[in-house]
Amino acid sequence: MPAPENRLRASLASGATLHGCWLGMADAYVAEMAGTCGFDWLLIDGEHAPNDLRSLSAQLAVVEASPSIPVVRLPDGNSTAIKQALDIGVQNLMIPMIETAEQAQAAVRATRYPPQGFRGVGSSLARASRFSEIGDYLTTANDQIFLILQVESRAALVNLDAILAVDGVDAVFIGPSDLAADMGHLGQAGHPAVKAAVMETLRRIRAAGKVAGALTTDPAYIDDCRAAGANFLGVGIDVLLYVQAMRALAARVRGQS
Repeated sequence: MPAPENRLRASLASGATLHGCWLGMADAYVAEMAGTCGFDWLLIDGEHAPNDLRSLSAQLAVVEASPSIPVVRLPDGNSTAIKQALDIGVQNLMIPMIETAEQAQAAVRATRYPPQGFRGVGSSLARASRFSEIGDYLTTANDQIFLILQVESRAALVNLDAILAVDGVDAVFIGPSDLAADMGHLGQAGHPAVKAAVMETLRRIRAAGKVAGALTTDPAYIDDCRAAGANFLGVGIDVLLYVQAMRALAARVRGQS
C-alpha cells in the first residue's frame, strides 16, 4: 500500500483555484467545526498560534476526516520540526520566512527520504504510515509531500527566481503583512507599494509554473490576487472571525439596552 494521494496536489493539478482559512485557535474542537464550513483547505498555524506537536497532531486528525484539506505551517525551517511534522502525517507543509535558494533547498531536503534528502527514518512508529499499516510508505512518501514556501521580505523578492528554480518547491506563498513591515509600511499590507509588489510576485510565481498563494481578508484584495494568478488563497482567519462576530453581537446588544 502506498502513501495516501495528496489531495491538495491533485486538486491544484486539475486547474482549480482553492480557498482556505487560517486556524489559530490551537484547538481540535474548533478545527473540527471549521472542517464543516466548506473551505477547500484549512491551515493549522504553528508559527503565530500557541500550538505544539501534540495540538498540531490532534487538529490534523480532525481536519483530515473532513472535506477540507489540512495544511500545517511551522515556525521556521528547522529540520527536526519538519521531520516531526511529517511523522505525524502532515503532507502539506508551509515554511515561513524563506529568503534564499539555499534555504529553499534545505527545506526540500528535510522533507525527503534519502537519497533525495535527509528525512530521518522512523515511519514504523509514526502516524504518517498509519503505524506501519502502509507497507510502501518509505518508498512512496516523497512524491506525496507538497511544500509551500513563504516569501515575506525584500531580500526574498530579490532572490525569487532562484527560489522558484529549486526542484521540489511546489508553491510560493506571499506574506503581505511581513512584506509590508520589511518595506517600511508596518501594519499597512494594503499600501499601494506593497500591493504592487504582491501582485507582481504572484505573476512571477505562476510564470515559473508554481502554485501562487497569498493571505488577505479584504475581498477586493482577494479579487486582485486571483486576477494576478493566485490559485491558493487564504481568505479568512478563525480568530478574527470569532472576535468580530462576538464584538458585533455585544455592540448590538449594548445598543438595545
